[in-house]
Amino acid sequence: MSTEQVRCLVTGATGYIGRRLVPELLDRGHTVRAMARTPAKLDDAAWRDRVEVVRGDLTEPDSLASAFDGVDVIYYLVHSMGTSRDFVAEEARSARNVVAAAEKAGVRRLVYLGGLHPQGKTDLSRHLASRVEVGDILLGSTVETVVLQAGIVVGSGSASFEMVRHLTDRLPVMTTPKWVHNTIQPIAIADVLYYLAEAATAEVPESRTWDIGGPDVMEYGEAMQIYADIAHLRRRVMVVLPFLTPTIASLWVGLVTPIPSGLARPLVESLECDAVAHEHDIDTVIPPPEGGVTGYRDAVTQALRDDGTAAKGGRRHLLRFSKVVPQ
Repeated sequence: MSTEQVRCLVTGATGYIGRRLVPELLDRGHTVRAMARTPAKLDDAAWRDRVEVVRGDLTEPDSLASAFDGVDVIYYLVHSMGTSRDFVAEEARSARNVVAAAEKAGVRRLVYLGGLHPQGKTDLSRHLASRVEVGDILLGSTVETVVLQAGIVVGSGSASFEMVRHLTDRLPVMTTPKWVHNTIQPIAIADVLYYLAEAATAEVPESRTWDIGGPDVMEYGEAMQIYADIAHLRRRVMVVLPFLTPTIASLWVGLVTPIPSGLARPLVESLECDAVAHEHDIDTVIPPPEGGVTGYRDAVTQALRDDGTAAKGGRRHLLRFSKVVPQ
């Protein structure tokens, strides 16, 4: 796609990814329109005076026509997990609404952030299955579509990272579900934003998915131990209890972390399977960021620095806490 005068619409601009993506696009010289259900929530954004802010709701097709008008690239970054009782059905409806409005408006490209998941697995969690379904709906449209699939996003305020952080911070000894031995491939928020921003203009051979991930593959429990080391905490003792169900585990997560129960359960369910990259050809369409993708230790260090957190003698002093939101 030509890089000349690319007009981008960021849906979910108040969310964890969307709010951070806007300045990345602006820095590349793109024109940005930020869409939100409640535009006033963007009044305090540092970039507010550099973008056009519009109201739009993916569940309300009539609200999308004017928001999509004159746009080249639409970033689909809205998730209903934690906000809708039947988020799977709502996200599918929203995806179909986006496809219909984008096709009618003549949008040139859709960019969507999905989740890493095992290939060929039919019993995915509701959260992962929903992300796959949304991606498939977008890919089935007549609009060129780039689906990027990521696992745990390491950044202050990212729900998946906050779960790692708060469980590790608060539980020197913990009984854990068996998924602490599942394999994950975390990715730094800076790298996610890089790939998303580059996807606006990357030359792609066809509409399809591309996996993105950091350089480190590890067990979930190992990610917690590495975090503990960086935060100057003692090594955590984990007693795995195979009989812990997702329901019990999500209640446990809800008690120990600030993650709302409606968000904790889908996240916990998603940990029942490995989340590593299977496709390794993202470099053929988007070259790696300068200096390469960020390692897990460096990503955690940066997340704590961004959060204004200091660690002293095994105790963390939280100076500021970002709202936990789906990524």
